[in-house]
Amino acid sequence: MNGYGVSLSRPMKQLRVILLCALPVLAQPPAGQPPSTANQLGPVAQETADQAKALVAQMIQALGGDAYLNLQDVSQQGRFYSFFRGEPTSTGIPFWRFVKFPDKERIELTKHRDVVDIFAGDKGYEITYKGTAALDPKQLSDYLRRREHSLEWVLRQWLKEPGVVLLYEGTAIAADKPADKVSVLNARNDSVTLYIDSSTHLPIKKTYSWRDPTDQLRNTEDEVYDAYRLTEGIMTPYSITRFYNGETSAQRFLSTVSYNQNLSDSMFDAKVPAEIPKK
Repeated sequence: MNGYGVSLSRPMKQLRVILLCALPVLAQPPAGQPPSTANQLGPVAQETADQAKALVAQMIQALGGDAYLNLQDVSQQGRFYSFFRGEPTSTGIPFWRFVKFPDKERIELTKHRDVVDIFAGDKGYEITYKGTAALDPKQLSDYLRRREHSLEWVLRQWLKEPGVVLLYEGTAIAADKPADKVSVLNARNDSVTLYIDSSTHLPIKKTYSWRDPTDQLRNTEDEVYDAYRLTEGIMTPYSITRFYNGETSAQRFLSTVSYNQNLSDSMFDAKVPAEIPKK
């Protein structure tokens, strides 16, 4: 049971935790190029920082440049596959996802679209046939953590913060592709590492780690992006695979993606009927 009277299978429970933040909240984009990483660096460190900054700027341009940075909203439809200890546990669950920037998100689950999660700022709600209730605190905490470490959040929020450092860490192999490895560190002693395709300059992989507040163990979460398509001026990954501590935990395959559809605010209000765009 999910706590609100709806019995959910393991795939459905995992979907709540894993699907959230597939395309998280966007902060305002930095003006021009990514900012300088530090004011006082030695010659070698400065060269490394400049190289990292150039690679990140190149990656943003490959994603769509201004079109990518100035997104207003996103609509997605696709299918989700859950895993347990690296083995698939479902035949796929359909989902619909709507994001209105900067801080509104709606996810509809099952073919009947009858289980809905809504996020507004740092609040989360679940809507079922039983009504509306606050989202489980663990699910909300996972969502907020993933949002803060998402590719979009790092590129639009972290890079604007004072004290941020970009570090080029050489070449690597990510998802069987040659990549340039760049780490972004903020003043909170937190970091995200990006693997950028050496040929296309698109992000291949993102990884970060955190310490669990309960057991104090350090966990790692990776996301691999594939099957890019140019969609309304944005290079969009239609395949996203997530790994938890080295094991596959989920895969998402998108069937349709639309940008800047002028989504209604009522879609993200848990207290009023939603105005879902017609297809």
